[in-house]
Amino acid sequence: MGRIVLEKVTKSFGDTQVIPPLDLTIEDGEFAVFVGPSGCGKSTLLRLIAGLEDCTSGKVLIDDKDMTEVSPSKRGLAMVFQSYALYPHMTVRKNIAFPMRMAGMSDEEQNKRIEAAAASLNLTDYLDRKPGQLSGGQRQRVAIGRAIVRDPSAFLFDEPLSNLDAALRVGMRLEITEMHERMQTTMIYVTHDQVEAMTMANKIVVLQAGVIEQVGSPLELYHKPRNKFVAGFIGSPKMNLIEGAEATKDNAQTIGIRPEHITVSENDGTWQGTVGVAEHLGSDTFIHVHGIDGCDPLTVRAGGNVTFKHGDKIFLTPDTTQIHKFDNNGLRID
Repeated sequence: MGRIVLEKVTKSFGDTQVIPPLDLTIEDGEFAVFVGPSGCGKSTLLRLIAGLEDCTSGKVLIDDKDMTEVSPSKRGLAMVFQSYALYPHMTVRKNIAFPMRMAGMSDEEQNKRIEAAAASLNLTDYLDRKPGQLSGGQRQRVAIGRAIVRDPSAFLFDEPLSNLDAALRVGMRLEITEMHERMQTTMIYVTHDQVEAMTMANKIVVLQAGVIEQVGSPLELYHKPRNKFVAGFIGSPKMNLIEGAEATKDNAQTIGIRPEHITVSENDGTWQGTVGVAEHLGSDTFIHVHGIDGCDPLTVRAGGNVTFKHGDKIFLTPDTTQIHKFDNNGLRID
């Protein structure tokens, strides 16, 4: 079991409130991702759940038990940090075994869990090596293995892939997602990378300044963002938000259109603009177009074979069925 409920939780540092009253439920077995810009409170919220920070007010319930005043070691949670925090003088086997030794577990049970964790994380051939002999991705897998052997009710990940290069990040992202599919244990994952959020989560919690802006599945947030902040944060490249006079034609203060919902032409269209930077990625080309009132530049996602270059005049036509509308307060108009 690993159901986690936050009831009216707040956190203040001195006179500064970083988490206003907040309610959130993570159901047993969910993979929830906290995402938002730097300083939005996502890591603080994770630490409140872990017990590494004290709540100023409110309750943290784990499996319907009030854990607000319970020490981190007794909450039944396992945390994986951005830093691997491995003991350099110990082998992989001893690093993974460390929490079990501290808990007084028998050698037989320790070995059983170590072998199982190592097999699931492709670490069996590295159990007798020390951290200095491993790559960054292997070290992070050791840190995850150390968490797995505790058999927690939930895993808490605090930006665990930030120290890895791009290729390793993709590989580890897949490994953690596959691990969740196998184990079906509750996981809460903190990241500022919305691509990680979209590809890993079945529930995304979008935060800004300690406030939950929206909770939902990746596709719910993508297709029906609750406000302009979520619309501009979820999606890569982000949604184009067009302000002012052009938007008011659709009875909204702001309209949004995603880059992939705009077609490009050399001859005619709804808007005319000038190509700035064209990013050729092979399968796709991201064209940044200047001269569109209310959104400069506007980003278009086109096919990989387009040949537009800096300074070209082009025409753009949005798919009117894919336009998002927002009012004066930035809230979605359905």
